[in-house]
Amino acid sequence: MKSISIDIETYSGTDLADCGVYRYTEDPDFTILLFGYSVDGEEPQVVDLATGETIPKEVITALSDPDVIKWAFNAAFERVCLSRYLGIYLSPVGWCCSMVWAATLGLPLSLEGVGAVLGLEKQKLQEGKELIKYFCRPCAPTQANGLRTRNLPINAPDKWERFKSYNLRDVEVELAIKKRMSAFLVSADEWRNYWLDQRINDTGIELDMVLVKNAILCNEQFKKYALQRAQAITGLENPNSPIQMKEWLASQGVEMESLAKEEVAVKIKETAGGVREALCLRLELARSSVKKYEAMEKVVGKDNRARGLIQFYGANRTGRFAGRLIQVQNLPQNHLSDLAEARGLVRTGNFEALEVLYDSPSDVLKQLIRTAFVPKPGCRFIVADFSAIEARVIAWLAGETWRQKVFANNGDIYCASASAMFHVPVEKHGVNSHLRQKGKIAELALGYGGSVGALTNMGALNMGLTEEELPVIVEKWRKASPHIYRFWWEVDRAVKQCVITREPQQCGRVKITYEKGILFIRLPSGRRLAYVKPRIGVNKFGGDSITYEGIGEQRKWMRLESYGPKFVENIVQATARDLLVEAMRRLSHKGYKIVMHIHDEVVLEVPDEVSSVAEVCAIMAETPVWAEGLILNADGYECNFYKKD
Repeated sequence: MKSISIDIETYSGTDLADCGVYRYTEDPDFTILLFGYSVDGEEPQVVDLATGETIPKEVITALSDPDVIKWAFNAAFERVCLSRYLGIYLSPVGWCCSMVWAATLGLPLSLEGVGAVLGLEKQKLQEGKELIKYFCRPCAPTQANGLRTRNLPINAPDKWERFKSYNLRDVEVELAIKKRMSAFLVSADEWRNYWLDQRINDTGIELDMVLVKNAILCNEQFKKYALQRAQAITGLENPNSPIQMKEWLASQGVEMESLAKEEVAVKIKETAGGVREALCLRLELARSSVKKYEAMEKVVGKDNRARGLIQFYGANRTGRFAGRLIQVQNLPQNHLSDLAEARGLVRTGNFEALEVLYDSPSDVLKQLIRTAFVPKPGCRFIVADFSAIEARVIAWLAGETWRQKVFANNGDIYCASASAMFHVPVEKHGVNSHLRQKGKIAELALGYGGSVGALTNMGALNMGLTEEELPVIVEKWRKASPHIYRFWWEVDRAVKQCVITREPQQCGRVKITYEKGILFIRLPSGRRLAYVKPRIGVNKFGGDSITYEGIGEQRKWMRLESYGPKFVENIVQATARDLLVEAMRRLSHKGYKIVMHIHDEVVLEVPDEVSSVAEVCAIMAETPVWAEGLILNADGYECNFYKKD
């Protein structure tokens, strides 16, 4: 046996979508119902575990044999479920995921979606959702079903036979997908990256559940008080109702077309007395959100660790990781100078003191979300991230040498950018320091073809810049970075030329090719970005544009439009991802336990008094062989709960 393709059907009283597979399998009623498989691509078979059949011994042995490749679509689900069912830990080594394979080719992240896009002869059976709902989830007890809370095969034999056919078809579809994608194999290096990702997800990260539970209680108490106070001020039954609130405000001489947060915040500055307090309370109630704390409660395992928070290749345009369940990729920042003290008040349930000491309890709870992630007893966190990674990568790719010199000398890129734009020296806390802000906003907004709109969306007008200044800043930034500007349009021309002629194009350190209906951009690391069925189209300005098929709005498969600067953004972010993965592999090889990573940052759980921040940062900043000439740097800190330093 060289390989085995697997698809399983399971039952659990826990909701998979809300809680993730690790918590799902901890449910006391969790079990595997059907085990569909194919050995070495042969005719698929289904083992009916729910009616007493057993998985063959040679298959059980193969599941933990690293030399036998185990294939599944979203293989993490099969591997974690089988680990729990068999009572043994199945190492991720030797497991390969056809969903990841599909993602590397820019395809959808669902079995049904991939089958549809590839036009397979055999598609996933549509009745599967109804059958899963019937057999895989608890049912409501009724007189008609004899008050049972679960449907078994004996309750609907015909449906059960169709369910087995559904399981068999899923294996057939997975085999067909693998065959169709076989011309574009995933590298052994990328599978090693996947196995590291799976080990990180298996390890998980500890949650301070005392803080989590008290944060939820605090929020409930504050919302109750705020609602009662708003009712007392306005006399309204429901001050949360926009219609009622607008009518009350109008009766007070305040007309408001919208009660959006931004407009309420502006109006607060213009009002006083009861009206101002009512608006403040409305704003606080709108801000009051504990969704991430509630997600933590759902996801946390019996050992207080949350697992499965990161999805490998979740962003298939770049191959970057994506957040799942708690969504750690978009955690609110913390700016409280007395973060530990505020955390202590919530953790001990001292909500009265919290309301007395802070203007906005809901904002405090929001800033404390990060601090719910804690190291296990006897350990601390070391947090390290790349410094200005995208600015470094784009300067290296485009050959913008003055920027590389700034990084080589550990300079401030915002000051250096402002200096290049305005031709004067700029120091952070010294001469012409007022220009640094313009350099910063330009760096953040303009690196990928952005213009006045990008500056505005980045908050330029809220930072004191005028509308008249914005076009000037765009022009000055582009003139100060001519190699980056040129790189955008070199990539644009190369992609168009490749789509038209089907001939390979070299563009600096990246190579663009067309193979079997897919445009590939080969990164310096050797990994390739994929764009399905590229064409030359016409953009809204009447010029040529590149279009391709991919996942767009509302996760729909559709034709998307792109152009040089956008491709450069993909290239830069994908390269930054490859640098992060290599750094994580080096850290893991040296024995560091990675428990979480966010964007370009890693969180390590290390024993007290062992290792140092400097050592971790040095490992992070090592330049891979394929990135010769790229100047990397990493900053770090240690803490007893996760936070932004």
